[in-house]
Amino acid sequence: MIFAAGLGTRLGAIGHDTPKALIEVGGKTMLERTVRRVVEAGADRVVVNLHHQADRVRAFVDENNFGVELHLSFEPERPLETGGGLWHARRLFRGDSPILLHNVDVITDADLGLLVSAHQRSGALAALAVGEREASRYLWFDESGLFGREDRRRGLERSESRPPCGAVRRWAFAGIQVCSPELLERITERGVFSIMQTYLRLAAAGARIEPWILTDALWLEIGNPERLEAARAAFGEAGAG
Repeated sequence: MIFAAGLGTRLGAIGHDTPKALIEVGGKTMLERTVRRVVEAGADRVVVNLHHQADRVRAFVDENNFGVELHLSFEPERPLETGGGLWHARRLFRGDSPILLHNVDVITDADLGLLVSAHQRSGALAALAVGEREASRYLWFDESGLFGREDRRRGLERSESRPPCGAVRRWAFAGIQVCSPELLERITERGVFSIMQTYLRLAAAGARIEPWILTDALWLEIGNPERLEAARAAFGEAGAG
């Protein structure tokens, strides 16, 4: 599933005029880039959620053949965030395979097929791609998996009722994750919510949510104008930066 319903407010005028899915980097839209990457990882069905300028994204999908079964999940009233978006689209998944989740505003050359296979071998409920970089939000992991999350405004939010086990490390989330299909049955939250809220609740109940560390992989995010320009510069676009 590709999360593409966001309003792009941090991008200012660029995000207002163009949905993030259709912003181009290196001559390709972010949606095309992301679809190609998840297909390379083994996806044969792709779900894309929509809200902001949904008609433009629909038209782009209709005009292009991505070589994969592609379904659109429209969120009419407002973006539902990652958890709400996944729950809203639940009937579009087969229910028998891992679900690779990828934010549309992220570019990476990491081998996402390895992420999926590592998750399958682990038996964990989910695996979250993370890296060591400066960020406004972090995920905390101990030897048992996801332990908490932190942001600069709210501080550290821990999985209630589970004390830390062994060494604790914090990582910046990379906007890419894979979950077992059974997660869909264990989501009790409704409306607009982050999937991290669900993960923390389930981790407190004993579910294992593992980190998958991006080591020496390209990772770019186009969430604001400066990062967009840096991404375009990385792909050698004239005038970028």
